[in-house]
Amino acid sequence: MQPVFTAEQMRRLDRHAIAALGISGATLMENAGRGAADALLAALPERGLRPRGLRVAIICGKGGNGGDGFVVARRLKRAGARPDVYLTAPPDEIAGDAAVKFREMRRAGIAARVVADAGAVAPALARADVVVDALLGTGARGAPSPLAAGLITAINASGRPAVALDIPSGLPADGEPPAGPVVRAWLTTTFAGLKLGLVIGPGVDLAGRVVVVDIGIPPAEMLRDVTTFLLERADVAPLFPPRPRESHKGSYGHLLVVAGSVGKTGAAALCAQAAMRAGTGLVTVATAASAQPVVASLIVEAMSEPLPETEARTVALKAREAITELAAARDAVAIGPGLGLDHETWRLTRELVRELPRPMAVDADALTALVDHLDDLRGAAAARYLTPHPGEMARMRGVSIADVQRDRIGTARAFAVEHGVHVCLKGSRSVVASPDGRVLINPTGNPGMASGGTGDVLTGVLGGFLARGLPAEHVLGAAVYLHGLAGDVAAERVGEEALIARDVIDALGEAFRRLAHEG
Repeated sequence: MQPVFTAEQMRRLDRHAIAALGISGATLMENAGRGAADALLAALPERGLRPRGLRVAIICGKGGNGGDGFVVARRLKRAGARPDVYLTAPPDEIAGDAAVKFREMRRAGIAARVVADAGAVAPALARADVVVDALLGTGARGAPSPLAAGLITAINASGRPAVALDIPSGLPADGEPPAGPVVRAWLTTTFAGLKLGLVIGPGVDLAGRVVVVDIGIPPAEMLRDVTTFLLERADVAPLFPPRPRESHKGSYGHLLVVAGSVGKTGAAALCAQAAMRAGTGLVTVATAASAQPVVASLIVEAMSEPLPETEARTVALKAREAITELAAARDAVAIGPGLGLDHETWRLTRELVRELPRPMAVDADALTALVDHLDDLRGAAAARYLTPHPGEMARMRGVSIADVQRDRIGTARAFAVEHGVHVCLKGSRSVVASPDGRVLINPTGNPGMASGGTGDVLTGVLGGFLARGLPAEHVLGAAVYLHGLAGDVAAERVGEEALIARDVIDALGEAFRRLAHEG
């Protein structure tokens, strides 16, 4: 997994590298520019281009990002390209390490032209083969100046492939909504580590392909201050080694699914089917007696148990003893999908969440049951893994959905730490938070998964992995990653518009195959 930095964390890391590690700012800038130039040159074949004679327009601000651009210009010229550099400020306003790199660029025979009007540079951008965006870096705040905004608009209008240095200009480094235009990059060469704004929010689409450039800071030092990471396939693949030939169904756990009610049997069935496709050895669904025949007809491979029910035909409080006995003979529990909103069922749910001594996936109606009763989580008898969507998280925290979405990472992290649970806040780039404050950002999944039942599928995958005994610190991230990967496979097969929950279940086998190929 790759560390993900906020702008402030990156500033602290730069200061630490200079003050404590003895790496000069000029050296860091040289390493950044050299790595960016190398990444640009390596990517040229994707566009059918080659270095010799390559026309490159480089738009430079007067700060550190511009300094990186000066290094890129010098390095590209050395490779045979024809760089043209455009400045947004007079050379005498360039200071510090950037000024050093500007003088080195000039000594290499590269001239720079000062731009006062974005319109004047538009023809040069249109003539270029590639445009390098060295305008604004991670330190930029608020809306771009009129000149910078005009240049960003001109870069986008040029139709030329844009290479952004560190982060596309106009894109907030910490993932906030942009306050003005943003460069739409073909390639982003980000320095030292990923920036938060590149992996969440609009940056996911605007940054293009992202390449992390090593600027010479030792890996151990990189992790000093970081608690947020981007999940990668290589992090998940080792959790699923080839099955020993002597394996049997008991080798892969037994999951108890407490779910379903009359009219919501599909949720229980999807959860159970997903658990089976997730490689669980055995699955039992415990559901309201009136719903049990329907559930049983929908899940041929799983077992089912009828439970006492309320007048609303949801699971009754007096089912507690039966569920406790069932759980004692199983390895994990998944609770919530289609369970219903009867207050008696809510009380049962809270007692089970608090008292069952098995790892438990908690979702859907079980989350609603916990509203105003979150203290039950802190004293739970075993690990709890919650998978709320933004609306469910908002209800549990007593805030608006907008509040949750405004700071998804902070919301998930605070909830996990406060209540001692593992949390996946679902949505675009789902956020996985652990009780120790570590956060994982999941890169898999697509908008086609915004369809009823896909959350029940995740609950089944997670419950299955819990029953299989995957490590507590990795199981939720693995479930979320594989669920999203299956969604991506399903989108390849049927398209995002037509995608439904069953498609995700059907794609789990191919998702596992791709993981094995990576491993």
